[in-house]
Amino acid sequence: MVDGEATPDRRLRSAAPEWAGPLGSSGAAPESAPKTPEPSPKPVEAAKPEPAKPEPAKPEPAKPSTDVLEVGPRPSRVRVRYSHALRRVPRPRQVATATRAWAGRPSGQITLPGLLLAALVGVGAASGAVLIPATATDRASGTTTPTPEATDSLAPDAGGPGATGGPYTPFPTGTAAPPTTGTGSTSGRPADVLANWASQAASKVEVPFVAMQAYGYAELVVAQTNPSCNLKWTTLAAIGKVESNHGRFNATLSTNGQSSPPIVGPPLNGQGGTQRILDTDQGELDGDPTYDRAVGPMQFIPTTWRQHAVDADNDLAKNPNDIDDAALAAGNYLCQGGRNLSNGQDWWNAILSYNDVRPYAQSVFDAANDYGAKSRT
Repeated sequence: MVDGEATPDRRLRSAAPEWAGPLGSSGAAPESAPKTPEPSPKPVEAAKPEPAKPEPAKPEPAKPSTDVLEVGPRPSRVRVRYSHALRRVPRPRQVATATRAWAGRPSGQITLPGLLLAALVGVGAASGAVLIPATATDRASGTTTPTPEATDSLAPDAGGPGATGGPYTPFPTGTAAPPTTGTGSTSGRPADVLANWASQAASKVEVPFVAMQAYGYAELVVAQTNPSCNLKWTTLAAIGKVESNHGRFNATLSTNGQSSPPIVGPPLNGQGGTQRILDTDQGELDGDPTYDRAVGPMQFIPTTWRQHAVDADNDLAKNPNDIDDAALAAGNYLCQGGRNLSNGQDWWNAILSYNDVRPYAQSVFDAANDYGAKSRT
């Protein structure tokens, strides 16, 4: 058949069975052969054309129902990264698993050793704070002395010949002026005026009588020449103890204040923790023409001795091996630069300028504090 032409000889019948009714089919099919005439059927009303069935619609995404009345604009949702981590506290096993996994990654392999090192340093510092005694009890009052870190603002116990209520009066009147130029005189050893005080104090603090006179006399001289320094004999005695056991390190301290044989330190050649100081005095004081050495009860090196040398016992000589001269020279050295040794910071700075080693300064502090406490018993 050609589109647009109809075949008159062929009737059309419904492709659906008759019982299906006029709407039982949506199309027609040609009859294959004529059939025996049938009784005339009742007239049938023309079948009404059926609407074409719509093609099945493709499923569309579900749309929000419009039956709900929304009031105002809907708030926008902002997704916060890692907010899920705030919902609950992780269990220890989860933390361990996550840490183990992180440690195996490159970032963990780089970071973890640093964290462990920092932890070890912290533990070491804490151990040192525990192992070093935190306090030391004052024998006289039962009070405690703070540790070095806490005592930078404190000077050691200052019991001494110039203290209020001490066993003697201030520098005796009618005696020669304290030697400051080193010209000397023949009036005898000025420190002998402290014999009574030195005798009492020496027995309490276990310091040689001659050395006790030298330390007390140096305090009184500096009190006249530099009163704002507030130097105390306890500081000088502590240095003398740490440096040479009051002039008795492998030597004997004689009644005239001199150590025999002279006390000479190791060469300052940069070895064994020492500074490297080449000879500055052609070996005149220390007998070493190659390197300088510390000399005498207070262990002066030649260059420092030349700056602060003094004749404190009127023997017409400035001798670093004489404890009278050395003690007064040490007092002048500590007080230089306008220091006030009653101020803790100035005291520590003065001792560290004498020997810039913290354990050394702590030893001096402990000894000075001990001497001050014992002297008041």
